[in-house]
Amino acid sequence: MNKNNIIFTDSSRLLTESLAQAGADVFIGYPITPANLIYHYASQRFPQFMAAPDEITALQWMSGFAAAGHIPVTATSFPGYALMIESINMAYMMELPMVIVLVQRLGPATGTATRGAQGDIALLSGTISGGMAIPSFSISNPHDCWELSAKAVEVASKYRTPVVIFTSKEEVMTMFSIDKTGLAPVHRVERKFYSGDETYVPYKADEKLVSAFLPVSSNKHQVRFTASTHDTQGIIQNTAKEAIDNSKRLHYKITENLSDFTYFEYDKEEGATSLLLSFGITSQAAREAVENLRCQGKKVSLLIAKTLLPVPTAYYDICSRYKQLFIAEENLTGQYRQLLFGSMPPAHIHGINEFGKMISPATIIKAVLSHE
Repeated sequence: MNKNNIIFTDSSRLLTESLAQAGADVFIGYPITPANLIYHYASQRFPQFMAAPDEITALQWMSGFAAAGHIPVTATSFPGYALMIESINMAYMMELPMVIVLVQRLGPATGTATRGAQGDIALLSGTISGGMAIPSFSISNPHDCWELSAKAVEVASKYRTPVVIFTSKEEVMTMFSIDKTGLAPVHRVERKFYSGDETYVPYKADEKLVSAFLPVSSNKHQVRFTASTHDTQGIIQNTAKEAIDNSKRLHYKITENLSDFTYFEYDKEEGATSLLLSFGITSQAAREAVENLRCQGKKVSLLIAKTLLPVPTAYYDICSRYKQLFIAEENLTGQYRQLLFGSMPPAHIHGINEFGKMISPATIIKAVLSHE
């Protein structure tokens, strides 16, 4: 190992650099703990940086930049994200590409700004009215931070949608050493704008249910963005069939193309009858717990969810192969467990939860061994 390739950094810097290299060109934010490092690094790294007076304004400005052909980014935590939800829905309906980094902290309300958590899954899954799908990536290690951040820019551009990067305080504010040669090159996303001579139809979908994009700066075609229920022309039509079908398309273009951005880590142990599922910061404890259990002769497989939402069908396929399923997440009620299996899951599905502190490998090991 060449010591000259070792850098001492944090995931906030990796995330910021990856987003910028992938083509995100505007950062608009309102400072909030624990997303402040991203705000700070972005002010130095992004081609354009704007300090908004509040989170609502940040999303409105982002929508304007997105309509003009940019890929804007912001970073916030629960209180700020809650204020952004109406504008995220607006951007979703207008099909505007953008990336929102949600750095979780302990709630409810302002909670504890300096304590991480994984308590915003229900909020995230219900961001879009009607429960429609919004692509969401969960970072489980520094390499995910680097690779999935770039992927978020790609998905936002390719599918004309807001994308959420889901992380937490401990992940973005903890310093670590990493060999930079292990970070794969990030390729800049090539934006594709409508270039035809025929009249531009702003919400006319292709075979992947995605409509061609054209920024408002076009001098050749009329460009229309509409946040209310509208037809393919962008004309408000209330509950007319074409308009309703167009709104449904916003959901289906994400779910039907999910395989294009499904990412997970599956460490299969031959002969194992137990599976441990986790995500985010807790997955680091899960990896250590599984290694320890295997050293004790226990056969346990591991599934790390990286595409958090929409839930890939592959997760259900993997989970169905095991007699015992353990889901470790740092929240009180087991939000991802409920999202996957409902509020009354089968008896073989067990939650491993903590509130106000990270889950330790020892806690996971104890839970797994107690159900042998």
